[in-house]
Amino acid sequence: MTGRLMLLDTASLYFRAYFGVPDSVKAPDGTPVNAVRGLLDFIDRLVRDHRPDRLVACMDADWRPQWRVDLIPTYKAHRVAEEHEGAPDEEEVPDTLSPQVPVIEDVLDAIGIARVGVAGYEADDVIGTFTARADGPVDIVTGDRDLYQLVDDERGIRVLYPLKGVGTLQLTDEAVLRGKYGVDGRGYADLALLRGDPSDGLPGVAGIGEKTAAKLLAEFGDLAGIMAAVDDPRARLTPSQRKRLTEARPYVAVAPKVVRVAGDVPLPDVDTALPHAPRDPAALEDLAERWGLGGSLQRLLGTLAE
Repeated sequence: MTGRLMLLDTASLYFRAYFGVPDSVKAPDGTPVNAVRGLLDFIDRLVRDHRPDRLVACMDADWRPQWRVDLIPTYKAHRVAEEHEGAPDEEEVPDTLSPQVPVIEDVLDAIGIARVGVAGYEADDVIGTFTARADGPVDIVTGDRDLYQLVDDERGIRVLYPLKGVGTLQLTDEAVLRGKYGVDGRGYADLALLRGDPSDGLPGVAGIGEKTAAKLLAEFGDLAGIMAAVDDPRARLTPSQRKRLTEARPYVAVAPKVVRVAGDVPLPDVDTALPHAPRDPAALEDLAERWGLGGSLQRLLGTLAE
């Protein structure tokens, strides 16, 4: 996999499109298609501005994998709309967004943009595995800071983090991470683990906020170094920090597997090359007419054809 690879955290982007594009954008039958058209506009802008050689829309086949829940039961628990025994739980999603997701999938498939989701894994894990296998530079497009852990200047891996739409992106490299958080990409997962993340149901270590976590990582190197310092009476930890970290041992023992993205997902064999013409023109024409995709689709097809 050579050339510049762009990996889309697709759900992150269509959520942003849904909330950023008015729901008055509708199909001829009155169905809202603001997330569909917004995502197509996002992809058009990304391809025009960054010219990837390959592109993959990474999907959440399971947004809350059971193996993560088994380790930390609170993981994303507050987002569960309905539990399903033996199948992925249903995520709480706005009523008018859910019906647009299958349309997004059909349109991407008809265009010929590679779309990959793997049972039992989140899009983050798919992104992590594509990144691990890449031979060239990688641009990861996501509104989820968890993926900062993959940033690696030496390998040319950066995160394009949308600040406003995708017209204003924070090009996140190691210098940005050190400036904002005091860590590099490898240190970001440990920082997030210690700090916790209420939006993902991760409790973190009580009393250890972002700044304290960054100081501890600077002092002791990584999570293993911090926990080794807890057992070393000579280590420069305050009594409160030592107590908090000791109490958090059960959490610290399991959290790395939950917080760190997987790098060994069994990916399907897909053609990731950026398409220059639609894979299925007839199907795409039908979708465009049914859902009123108009200028959003035409602009993207024009950009891909260049």
